[in-house]
Amino acid sequence: MTVNLYFVGTAGSGKSTLVKEFKLWMERQGFAPVTVNLDPGAENIPYSPDIDIMDWISLQGVMMEHGLGPNGAQIVCSDMIAMNALELREVMDTYSCDYFLIDTPGQIELFNFRRSSQEVVQTLGKDNSMFVFIFDPILSKQPSGYVSLLMLSATIHYRFQVPYMSVLGKSDILSDQDIKKIKEWTKNFDALETDLASMETLEKEVGIEQVRGLQQISFKEILTPVSAFDWVGLEDIYASVQDYFYGGDDLESR
Repeated sequence: MTVNLYFVGTAGSGKSTLVKEFKLWMERQGFAPVTVNLDPGAENIPYSPDIDIMDWISLQGVMMEHGLGPNGAQIVCSDMIAMNALELREVMDTYSCDYFLIDTPGQIELFNFRRSSQEVVQTLGKDNSMFVFIFDPILSKQPSGYVSLLMLSATIHYRFQVPYMSVLGKSDILSDQDIKKIKEWTKNFDALETDLASMETLEKEVGIEQVRGLQQISFKEILTPVSAFDWVGLEDIYASVQDYFYGGDDLESR
């Protein structure tokens, strides 16, 4: 079985760089990953995708053909990806590999909230799919920003209903104290509420109510610090995938 590993996160959270470095890490271990770019508007991708949705659809092409601005074209592209998902699956089936590393669009609201994305995941193989949700490190430093990402993470988890892990991206740019604080929020909602209580009134009240709502549905996050710069946490991503799909057994080197 080949695992479809989706990298999901807000624009600038480091999805593409993490895909690039995780592929290099896997190859260093003797494994066979294949990269898939699902962003039709991606420019200056830091790696050469093995499979690229832009071979079928491009944001600029849709803008020109339909006379749309970037936002409207992104919506059209999202639906077009779903329409081309079967053909994309057929191309993926020609590869013999361990993981497909799937780089999702930077406009996370389109990927998360449009039905077309769920259809893409289903067509490409939902039963062998897993999501890696990347917490933006700068947003995560503030309690209100962390809660916002936590809510988005919960929404993605419940909409797609696939195996799931969360990582703290670009952890190398954070201080040890920042990482310790964020990990404490992950483990202890009471500590998060205490830090929210020190903020401005609106942020405080909204944030606390959101946290309490997550507590009521027993939503929990385990947040793993990762860094594409020094490869921290990449083995943890691999271990999570192997634990879920293979009972913790390692892949065989190729």
